[in-house]
Amino acid sequence: MKEEILKILEKNSRLSAADIAAMIGASEEEVAAAISEMEKEKIICGYSAVINWEKANDEKVMAQIGVKISPVRGEGFDRIAERISRFEEVDSVYLMSGASHDLVLTIEGESMKDISHFVYEKIAPMETVLSTSTFFVLKKYKDHNVILGETRGADERIQIMP
Repeated sequence: MKEEILKILEKNSRLSAADIAAMIGASEEEVAAAISEMEKEKIICGYSAVINWEKANDEKVMAQIGVKISPVRGEGFDRIAERISRFEEVDSVYLMSGASHDLVLTIEGESMKDISHFVYEKIAPMETVLSTSTFFVLKKYKDHNVILGETRGADERIQIMP
């Protein structure tokens, strides 16, 4: 039952316990108790909306930053990843394998300059950081499994005459 609830909440976290209960054939009380338990266990870590900032006329600049670090003996990458996670600008931190960087950060700022300042003032000077690479997001087409823009239909193709 928990996995079913998680899949439903991942697609639409605004659904009520009653709605979810009807969808999976359980009682509202069972669903509410399961959700509460998963929140306490930090299986459910929060609820958020996917926002298309372009349409909100409040565009944010987003970047992904690859960070190559020297792991600390006995702690690996955890200490530096936890430290980086505490920065307000950082949306996500991932430990990577098979990449030229150990960590990949996703951050948002008001401008490219804000992001550049963040990288060279806060990330690059850290004692175990060896190098960084910044990749600016130019446009989002899909975010958190939600298609953001208008999709072109077959009737909107440009006709080319011979």
